[in-house]
Amino acid sequence: MADASVMLALPVVSFIAYLGVQWWASWYPGQEPGGGGYLAQRMMSARSERDAVLATLWFTVAHYCLRPWPWVLVALAALVLYPDLSDREAGYVLVLRDHLPPGWRGLLVGSFFAAYMSTVSTQLNWGTSYLVNDVYKRFVRPDAEEPHLVRASRLTTILVMVVSGALTFALESVRQAWEFVLESGAGVGLVLILRWYWWRVTAISELAALAAAAAGFLFVRFFTAIPFPDSLLYLVPWTTICWLAVTLLTRAEPLPHLIRFYRRTHPGGPGWRRIAAAAGEPAPAPLAPELRRWGAGCAAVYLTLAAAHAGLFGSLGAALLLLACATGLAAWLVRSLTSHRSVDA
Repeated sequence: MADASVMLALPVVSFIAYLGVQWWASWYPGQEPGGGGYLAQRMMSARSERDAVLATLWFTVAHYCLRPWPWVLVALAALVLYPDLSDREAGYVLVLRDHLPPGWRGLLVGSFFAAYMSTVSTQLNWGTSYLVNDVYKRFVRPDAEEPHLVRASRLTTILVMVVSGALTFALESVRQAWEFVLESGAGVGLVLILRWYWWRVTAISELAALAAAAAGFLFVRFFTAIPFPDSLLYLVPWTTICWLAVTLLTRAEPLPHLIRFYRRTHPGGPGWRRIAAAAGEPAPAPLAPELRRWGAGCAAVYLTLAAAHAGLFGSLGAALLLLACATGLAAWLVRSLTSHRSVDA
């Protein structure tokens, strides 16, 4: 009985870490809590704010509800086709090799290379832009001209590529790479969310969170035997305590700067009441409507996932019912998002 309770407790802890902590607490490229550069770039390229909202909602459904299912089905097929496979990560490639016609096989391999090059170029350019614009230009050569910065960018790109390539030799699988990203950014997600809802959060808060998460990751990896994702249950509180302490012990942003930010963005919630009063503006909007929209969005995504599962595995009635509920929530969410603010077509 004791052994059974231990076996049950471990999956429960992992479940809590994945669904209760990881999604909001960790930084990961492209889907950062509090908004990321990828999404912001896509939204700002839309024709209007309404188009940006609708495109982002569609991206969320396509990314979380539709795209995973081909992977899931192939994984399930690999379990049946190769039950004794020692390297489970090879299952996808074996299915590709043994069960796809030559033409489709070549198309899929080509898409893999395209996705790989797209990701590599994005990360290299992204990292180089941070290092050159935010560090080198600001602190080392503030008077540098554009030709000099272009040369510095080329050199930095090569250096980042070499360092990244060297780090891959310390990893044994793609899974380890994702674990590294999630653990080294554990606890950073909360400060990325609260920077929109609490005037006291500063750039120093974010830097403190990054440094604390990195230090905590190194300690857990080299001085403990705590596995992933259980490590998140320790790293997230550690990082949160550190950045909150640094935030409260350091100076806030100048009041005129905060007032300009508030008048430009009008963030909601009680965390900005003090700045709204200083600016002579109405009190910030309450968070309850935003939380209802957030809840409706999450429910719509999970219901769509459940509907896809029911449809694929033979329960058509349940699939239609779940999809109808998800569609109703999504319709309400779209109407709420496009009507609670002035959105120009």
